[in-house]
Amino acid sequence: MHAMQYAITLPADYDMQIIRDRVKSRGHLLDEYAGLGLKAYGIRERGVDGAPVNQYAPFYLWAAPEAMNRFLLGDGFRGVVRDFGRPDVRHWQGLFHRRGPAAGALPHAFTRRTETLPGDADAATAVAAAAAAHEELATTDGVHTTALALNPHHWELVHFTLWADASPESAGERFQVLHLSAPEAGRLGAGRQW
Repeated sequence: MHAMQYAITLPADYDMQIIRDRVKSRGHLLDEYAGLGLKAYGIRERGVDGAPVNQYAPFYLWAAPEAMNRFLLGDGFRGVVRDFGRPDVRHWQGLFHRRGPAAGALPHAFTRRTETLPGDADAATAVAAAAAAHEELATTDGVHTTALALNPHHWELVHFTLWADASPESAGERFQVLHLSAPEAGRLGAGRQW
C-alpha cells in the first residue's frame, strides 16, 4: 500500500461550488481504476471545521505502486495540472490499514495528521506504537477506514482516517469528503504491513 496526497490551495474568496461540481462530474472516473485502493475527494473550506484556507486535497491509498505511477503520468492528473498547475505530491509507504465499523457507510469526512519522528526516537518502536493506536482506532464507532504510512526521507508518519459522519477535532486536519472511489479497497490488506 502507498498513501498519496496533493493539496491545491485556492483563494480565500474562491467559490468552492466549482470544486463540488468538478467532483460531481468527474469523480466517478476513478470508481473502477485498476490498482487504486481508495480515493477520498477531500476539500477544506475556509472557516469550516477550523480550516484556515480553501483547498482541494484528495487523499489516495494505492493497492499497487504502478497504478499510482500510471495515474500521475496519465490523462487524469494532466487535467489537474492543466486546471490548477502541477502541485507537489506527497507520498508515504503503507504501514497499516484497517476498515472500521462504519466501512459500509459513505464517509463524509477524513482527517489527516502528520508527525515527524524525533531524531533520537527508535523508529521501529514509534511505528509500532502508532500502529497499535490505529488498531484501537479501527474499532471506534464512526470510523470507516484508518491507515498509517511513513515517508522515510523525512521520517514522517501520516495518520489518515475516514469517518462516516463528522470527524473529531483532535484527530488532525479535517476535510469534507465529496466522493469516495474505492475500486480495490479489498487489496489494501488488513493490519500491519511490515
